[in-house]
Amino acid sequence: MKKINFETKIFSLEIILNETNIAQKIYNSLPINSVANIWGEEIYFSVPVVLKNEISTTDVEIGDIGYWPEGNSFCIFFGRTQISTTDKPVPYSEITLIGKFEPKKEVVAQLKKIRSGEKVRLIK
Repeated sequence: MKKINFETKIFSLEIILNETNIAQKIYNSLPINSVANIWGEEIYFSVPVVLKNEISTTDVEIGDIGYWPEGNSFCIFFGRTQISTTDKPVPYSEITLIGKFEPKKEVVAQLKKIRSGEKVRLIK
């Protein structure tokens, strides 16, 4: 398992990547600079990795990190999305789970402050 950091101008979050091929391709592409998009309580942003899902799912938890092939996007799930029917996040469509972060209250509070258009980056 490899650790990376998601950063904004005022916040840094440690992420542990799993052993999927997608996670490894993203790790090998670091550093990645992008722009945040917000969908409910999910942050997603494009990455320079174009792959199909490895293990498709829409079953995610708060603290999960996913790769969304429709948008070539890195997804950070920290709460409800527009299609959630419970407190669990639900992705727009199938993703591959590629990692996790510890969803402590103070971390989730910081993630909620991030806005669409904000510059973000992933680093080793």
